Amino acid sequence: METNTIIQAKNLGIKYKISRFKRSSIMNLVKNVASRNSLKSNGEFWGLRDLNFEVQKGDILGVLGKNGSGKSTLLKTIAGIYLPDEGEINVKGTVSSMLTLSSGFKEDLSGVENIFLIGVLTGFSEKQIKAKFSEIVEFSELEDFIYQPVKSYSSGMKARLGFSIAISLKKDIMLVDEILGVGDFKFREKSRKKMIELIKSDITVILVSHDSETIREYSNKCIWIHEGELKATGNTENVMEKYLTS
Repeated sequence: METNTIIQAKNLGIKYKISRFKRSSIMNLVKNVASRNSLKSNGEFWGLRDLNFEVQKGDILGVLGKNGSGKSTLLKTIAGIYLPDEGEINVKGTVSSMLTLSSGFKEDLSGVENIFLIGVLTGFSEKQIKAKFSEIVEFSELEDFIYQPVKSYSSGMKARLGFSIAISLKKDIMLVDEILGVGDFKFREKSRKKMIELIKSDITVILVSHDSETIREYSNKCIWIHEGELKATGNTENVMEKYLTS
């Protein structure tokens, strides 16, 4: 990897097996990949195949593609949740994930306890978490509920807390999957402004969104994935034009 390259994928491939999924999700999975004609008799298919791209430090990389194209699979691979079945992906730096804003919450624990739990599990010390604690609570607007068990939170409250933790306990690379619509209008606007702050800093962001205007507004580079394969990569406007006219 070059000095300034923070993520590099070489011939990256991720293979799925139907047995990995719960019965309730099998039909949705099959619908998503049926058009690929790649579901083999042994229940395997390629979620990603032969991806090659690089991300430089400070880039905001937008990821375009229809449902089931492999966007979220790519984010999970960058996060280390999935390991390549083919090729490789090299990530230089620490990763903060907003893949699921309430992911990792323990329902019986309070908001406070979950802040510390998630912080520790993602590599931060107790001292570092304490230094950011007030910022997390204030941004989430959950001061009146932060000592209540998370199981009493609405889905919106959980998402707000998850977003606040992710943006406050920052790492070198941030993975963002459709999170800019969190909460009511006031909170969404506040979240948008916070994301702009992050983007203007030296943090590297990988952004997935079904909204092409969101990708256009935030990213300086873009990749387009279709049915698990890379269709285009490069300047956002160029890739966007190919995607929208396909």
